[in-house]
Amino acid sequence: MSKADDVSVTTASIAGGQPADTQMISDQSTIRNAVSQADLSTLDQTGMAWTNDETGSRGAISSISEYADSGATCRKFVVSRESYNGVSLYDGDACLVNGRDWKMRAFKSM
Repeated sequence: MSKADDVSVTTASIAGGQPADTQMISDQSTIRNAVSQADLSTLDQTGMAWTNDETGSRGAISSISEYADSGATCRKFVVSRESYNGVSLYDGDACLVNGRDWKMRAFKSM
């Protein structure tokens, strides 16, 4: 069989890339960190950009609003995610736990 006769299908892959679930976890962590560090007093309606150099994903965080839940400071937000899998929009919620660490409580596709 020559190369010209080979009709097998080859799928694209990213050299050195991470599995999709690992990429999403890494992106969620990057997004959570950006949301937790955002200065809401200076953030305008256009939101803020985020980039994860580890996965190559990027997007914009908008509609960040802060609220209290059982004494914890929380932030709701909407985020776009551009990755090798396409563009998606998510609704997220992160809270400050024990006054030290921000944890993602919700991250669902819209």
